[in-house]
Amino acid sequence: MIDIIQTFLKIAFELTLLFVGISFVLNLLQGFIPYQKIEDLMNNSHPILQAAVAVGFAFVTPFCSCSTIPIVVNLLRNKVKFSIVMIFLFASPVLDLTILTLMTYLLGWKVSLFYSLITITLSIMIGFSLSALGFERQLRNVVVENMPSRQDKNLNFRLAGKETWELMKTVYPFLILGAAIGALIYGAVPTTWITSYMGEEHWWLVPIAAIIGLPLYIRLSTMIPISQIMVAKGMALGPVMALMISSAGASLPEVTMLHSIFKKKLVIAFVGSVVFMSSVSGFLFYLI
Repeated sequence: MIDIIQTFLKIAFELTLLFVGISFVLNLLQGFIPYQKIEDLMNNSHPILQAAVAVGFAFVTPFCSCSTIPIVVNLLRNKVKFSIVMIFLFASPVLDLTILTLMTYLLGWKVSLFYSLITITLSIMIGFSLSALGFERQLRNVVVENMPSRQDKNLNFRLAGKETWELMKTVYPFLILGAAIGALIYGAVPTTWITSYMGEEHWWLVPIAAIIGLPLYIRLSTMIPISQIMVAKGMALGPVMALMISSAGASLPEVTMLHSIFKKKLVIAFVGSVVFMSSVSGFLFYLI
């Protein structure tokens, strides 16, 4: 019980620090970010270029799944295309040059390359698919209503703090709830149990691993060495990759936070997309 409480406090503190810090910096730099240029690029360029920009942005933002939420809110409020924001939302937590370097060292360059190609391709496919299916209508008012345009190039700490506080009032209860549930599950599901029951190469282990990974709040940087241990203990590579991607791509804290800016249908679509992305990746990893 003490371990669960300690885990909760650690997750809650970390998420609060990340969310407040990123939100404050983004609001502080609001007048310096060329959203009009980004919007023009997104609206007037080829879809392939749009997707490339989103993936490139994901590579240079080494955030966990939860800390992408302030950026997602900011992009949507500034009218960046829904499909591009969704591509970023799916790609950012699972793509990072530092993490890929660590993955190459621990699991080999083939795994790292295959992982990158799969996650990039599926993130793009899912982002455009959600847009084509009309899920943009499933955004709540917190992101539908645009923020006042700030054309000045001054650092307004007071206004940045006010805008951060307004966003936190909406999102923070969901953050704490997710941290509590995530800590409970994290403390109740030991790694040894997973490796004991998921060591065989049965196809149905892949979607199970993807579902198991969803509620866990585990950074990809933490999950990679855990995955190496799982593989060393005999766990098949397919379920390992499915578990890695789902735990990095989504978590209960993130899903509860997304519920504050997405309507129910879009939250369900997001969770389903992460399971799909993780499962397809796991199945493809059986090929190498």
